[in-house]
Amino acid sequence: MKKYFNITILCIGILLLGTSCDEEFLNKTDPTVLVSDNFYQTEKQVIQAINGVYGQLRGWHLNQWQYTEFISDNTTLHFNPGNRGSGPSLEALEFWQYNPATSNVTNLYNSTYGIMVNVNTGLSKLPESNATEAIKLRSEGELKMIRAYLYFHLVQHFGDVIVITEPVKSPAEAFEYNRSPVETVYQQIISDLNFAIGALPANYGSDDIGRVTKGAALSLLGKVHLTRKNYSAAIETLNQVTSLGYDLLDNYEDIFDPQNKNHQESIWDIQYQGDNQYGVNSNFIYTFAPRESGGAVIDFPGQDGGGWNTPTNEIIALYEEGDLRKDVSLKEGYTNLQGEYVGVPFINKFNHPHTIRGVTNDNWPVIRYADVLLMLAEAINEVDGPTGTAYSYLNEIRDRAGLDPINGLGKDEFREVLLNERRIELAFENHRWFDLKRTKSASALVTMLNAYGLRERANPTTSREGIPFSNNDFIFEAHEILFPIPQDQMRINSSLVQNPGY
Repeated sequence: MKKYFNITILCIGILLLGTSCDEEFLNKTDPTVLVSDNFYQTEKQVIQAINGVYGQLRGWHLNQWQYTEFISDNTTLHFNPGNRGSGPSLEALEFWQYNPATSNVTNLYNSTYGIMVNVNTGLSKLPESNATEAIKLRSEGELKMIRAYLYFHLVQHFGDVIVITEPVKSPAEAFEYNRSPVETVYQQIISDLNFAIGALPANYGSDDIGRVTKGAALSLLGKVHLTRKNYSAAIETLNQVTSLGYDLLDNYEDIFDPQNKNHQESIWDIQYQGDNQYGVNSNFIYTFAPRESGGAVIDFPGQDGGGWNTPTNEIIALYEEGDLRKDVSLKEGYTNLQGEYVGVPFINKFNHPHTIRGVTNDNWPVIRYADVLLMLAEAINEVDGPTGTAYSYLNEIRDRAGLDPINGLGKDEFREVLLNERRIELAFENHRWFDLKRTKSASALVTMLNAYGLRERANPTTSREGIPFSNNDFIFEAHEILFPIPQDQMRINSSLVQNPGY
């Protein structure tokens, strides 16, 4: 597998990270330090810089569950009354009590724009490098695909956001930027993706597996069109993916097996590598396993999990009898080392043997072919109702899960069945929150989440150990569909306008 190493570009991220660099210091260049002015010159340096961006994505994806699954009705937490260290900041997301000072929202905002710094720097430096035109074109496609992906997350989470496509050259310049309307953000996303589609190859040789491809760019563009309810464009775009050689694996479990990475169903995975000390590993099960499991879930003596991103009672109950995906995706509990069953559920998709404590080898599936087929079925249904083609895509997914085919539904019924299928098929892969926002009106989402919150308060998935919920836990308001702009950013740039309700 290709190893991606981080390259740090210094003092360019003034805009959105809230950092500053003394001007006199900036005018002095240490020739032993890699900065943008003395890098990006050779083809090797260009490739190293792009690899550095992929390296940033690795760290970024370790935390995305907080903003896409944990905030939704898919997962909750194994409450820890004895250690409140990281509890309040994470629970603010789970219980919908976030505000402009919530540190995890600030981290999302800053880390996303932090990657953008190196993306924009790379794009600005590519023309002056002596790399081949083929590498320049591919690199530009990779960077624009990644930028589109980051802006898609930003616009989903924050609404209007600052659109910046060039490096920031001075602190004063940073304060000239304002938030752009959602439509402007989407036009930038679409422009970047259209370029990437034309620039990226459909596949790579073994040394470059894991880089974004034409299929990844088409799939993301299809998702963008679906999100914007441009269903005909979504169908046209996603149909192109079906001709690129992807296919469903026969066995659902094989999708997530680290011994079977970058397979035929994988359109884009974030690449991690375990069993070494290079610092490019994943650690998802250490976050997701029950907090008092003591080596019964993670196979190291005494090893507990974080107790975060715990599957809820509700999603557990949604699995149909005989669904082969259930045991792969989650466990409803575990047997501890004393032989006692403990009914604390946990995500199992990323639970695989590994040789070094804390160092796992699981990739993260960003886009896989099952997602594309379900998006196609959804878009077709919105245009023409549940056609034979829409049923065939849905039933391919169900057949692999060992379930009977669906047929004979009206348009509205098909939509509900399909969205439930997405929830189960893509469970805990960071799709749920965006799917809810895309498919429900604001009022319907508020009603649905508050009803879920009442049920979770009445019958918590995991024990609260006698600690009651606070009065505002699981109370969702319409303005919380968007995150607040972090207060640090509002302080740094006084021209920014806060999202309503905060």
